[in-house]
Amino acid sequence: MDWKTLFLSPEGRIGRQAFWIGWLVLLGVNIAVGWIPVIGNVIALATIYSSVCIHSKRLHDMGQTGWWQVLPWVLGPVLIMGSALSIGVMPAIAALTSGEPEIAALTALGGFFVSCFIAFAIWLAFTLWVGCSLGQPRDNRYGPPPPNTAAVAL
Repeated sequence: MDWKTLFLSPEGRIGRQAFWIGWLVLLGVNIAVGWIPVIGNVIALATIYSSVCIHSKRLHDMGQTGWWQVLPWVLGPVLIMGSALSIGVMPAIAALTSGEPEIAALTALGGFFVSCFIAFAIWLAFTLWVGCSLGQPRDNRYGPPPPNTAAVAL
């Protein structure tokens, strides 16, 4: 498999080695462009598609649909946004009901940090599941198994 196919096509299958190489390349790119103010953010957003591609191919190798990756992409942000909203809503409710808004704000802030941890744990567990699970040894509906040669050809 070449680099273009690895990062720009969600079709087919890749093994664990090619997945981790692609994942590490995307991580390195995101860290490097994180230092560039505006263009870096645009490039980081563009790498989301490449991430979807390598995750889809790896899930295909496991015999799973690529739609499984919706779980961490949706559940994590929903948890974080919901708990972030509670930081403003909980003190307002406490103030309206003659409660203590300061305590409510601190409780909501604690919930926000717990939600961030849970979202990160979901993402980490999903990435480890995709990256460490064995692929199917035979052909499946997504194609033949990846060859055992070099992970990514130059």
